[in-house]
Amino acid sequence: MDKMEACGIEVSAKELVVALENEGRSRLYQFANTGTGHKTLLRTLTRGGRRVRVVMEATGLYGLDVALALSKEAGVELMVANPRAVRHFAQAMMQRSKNDQLDAVVLQEFAARMEFKAWTRPTEAVLKLWSIARRLEALTELCTAEKNRQHAAGVSAAICVCVRRDVAHSLRFHQQCIKQLRCEALDCIAADASMRQRYALLRIVPGIGEASAIQTLAELMLLPDDRDVRQWVAYAGLDPKEHSSGTSVRKYARISKVGNRHLRCALYMPALVASRHEPHLRGFYQHLLARGKKKRQALIAVERKLLHAIYGMFHSNRPYDGIRVYTLPTPAPSAFQTP
Repeated sequence: MDKMEACGIEVSAKELVVALENEGRSRLYQFANTGTGHKTLLRTLTRGGRRVRVVMEATGLYGLDVALALSKEAGVELMVANPRAVRHFAQAMMQRSKNDQLDAVVLQEFAARMEFKAWTRPTEAVLKLWSIARRLEALTELCTAEKNRQHAAGVSAAICVCVRRDVAHSLRFHQQCIKQLRCEALDCIAADASMRQRYALLRIVPGIGEASAIQTLAELMLLPDDRDVRQWVAYAGLDPKEHSSGTSVRKYARISKVGNRHLRCALYMPALVASRHEPHLRGFYQHLLARGKKKRQALIAVERKLLHAIYGMFHSNRPYDGIRVYTLPTPAPSAFQTP
């Protein structure tokens, strides 16, 4: 059977709602979002030698296990679609209501009508680093919140001593967890040749420290090697979004943010540090300010330029070179300089 039948899977914490094309009509199934449920789903999809093209949304950890299970099956092709693209597709279909069954049917129509981009299954080492990096990000945010609580408790006489002691204990505990997880992440990187090489290249870049390198590497390793730099920028949500029409409608260009916010967060502090201390990126930042850009706009442009530099480093296996990123203007000769 050469025909690829379309299938949409709506993922929730406990249940998978599946819309499967059957003789030109959509038939709905329900499976538990467990290991046993995934096996039953695979048997249903491939029954009778059926070949299926599946689309599901990127829903984080709830959909990761089912995506890994589907990607192993020979007769199944999987696409993990951007939720915003699916939402706009549903609006284009004049879909006014929303529930799990309707969402599964929309995903099945998406699989049948839209361009299909197969999901690339990450390796076990990449998945391990990614899970550690996401946990580190969450713990870092938690520590920042606890530091703010500690500062507030320290200046307020209304906060009792036991609360201050508990906040301090919580902060020390989470800082110790971060330290241990970073060691686990570095061990994971050291055990894989590709990640070890790319991590070493990232640490050469001015502004990228240990924490930023781990988080950036974990998010970028999920990308297939055949993606170009524009796709990298779009993946990070750093691509510009224009809004203009005729001569009367012309809004300021903004970044789309239709991408991986974790990667944007990982690159923000390195871009901030580089815009102040790395000569070429500082020159690029000041050049944009001189052109009338706001500081926030110029910093986002530095972040995008830094991502371009990382792409070049990874694909050429060369260390960071600021001249390739931005060429500083040659200073004008002094009027009093002798020939």
